[in-house]
Amino acid sequence: MDAKRFGAKILIRCDKGDEIVESIKKVCLDNKVKLAAVTGIGAVNKVIIGLFDPVEKKYHSAEIDKTAEITGLNGNISTMNGDIYLHVHITLSDSKYNAFGGHLNYARVSCTAEIVIDIIDGEVDRYFNEEIGLNLIEL
Repeated sequence: MDAKRFGAKILIRCDKGDEIVESIKKVCLDNKVKLAAVTGIGAVNKVIIGLFDPVEKKYHSAEIDKTAEITGLNGNISTMNGDIYLHVHITLSDSKYNAFGGHLNYARVSCTAEIVIDIIDGEVDRYFNEEIGLNLIEL
């Protein structure tokens, strides 16, 4: 993984075998990013995605262990209890051009991934909302 900052934007190149979530977190820590938008494209060969069930108030995860193109990765970066907090979704396409996606928990790069962090000047924390069962942005 390599990263380069251009003003309020950081371009990340993840290489084969890199894990996307950890790469984004490392770049945020290294650059003291506390609030940003994130987008990306690339290819992966193992992902763990989640879908939140509002009735059970919990995430159900699925592991996909096959090659797929990232057709869209987007989300935001904030903080919670002083730690970097990523809220990122991913949409993938498999070899039959079927699309699937969800909340991104883990993604191992198969070739490369190109991620852009668009830094927002400021800091926003999150709090756990008991009624909904999610960590919400505190404005």
